[in-house]
Amino acid sequence: MTRPASSPDLLRVGQLAEATGKTVRALRFYEEMGLLRPTRRSKGGFRLYDPAVVHRVRWIERLQQLGFSLSEIQDFLAALRDKDTGPDAMQELRGFYARKLIETRAALARLSALERELVESIGYLESCGVCEPETPRSACAACDTDEHGGAEVPPLVAAVREPA
Repeated sequence: MTRPASSPDLLRVGQLAEATGKTVRALRFYEEMGLLRPTRRSKGGFRLYDPAVVHRVRWIERLQQLGFSLSEIQDFLAALRDKDTGPDAMQELRGFYARKLIETRAALARLSALERELVESIGYLESCGVCEPETPRSACAACDTDEHGGAEVPPLVAAVREPA
């Protein structure tokens, strides 16, 4: 459906920027990359966008948060446009998201492991208050596991302790 350029529901680039929290410069860059397309230009040359473009801008932002570069998004959209049918395009989209889900789950597993290591290290370090305040740092390297309830020195602590 074609709307007249004076249609109040079309957005100028500045209004789109305000609605999405992006800069006009970023939106123009998205347009240069083919990620966005204005519906038309006004008689005065202003870019006019359908309000649905807000969803596209938020989608681009979300994909960037997931680790996609603008070039990857550009390539994906080009591949999507090459599909002849809606089901083919949706299958491509499903595959795109499925690949990112695998990567996201792997990243979450790495972050969970790091969280466990940090919690373990903090717990270990909380029991380091048994030394006298004047104890030299070199004594920390000789610290006995008995003073820490028999706990092994966590790798994140062992790496910064001075050798005995």
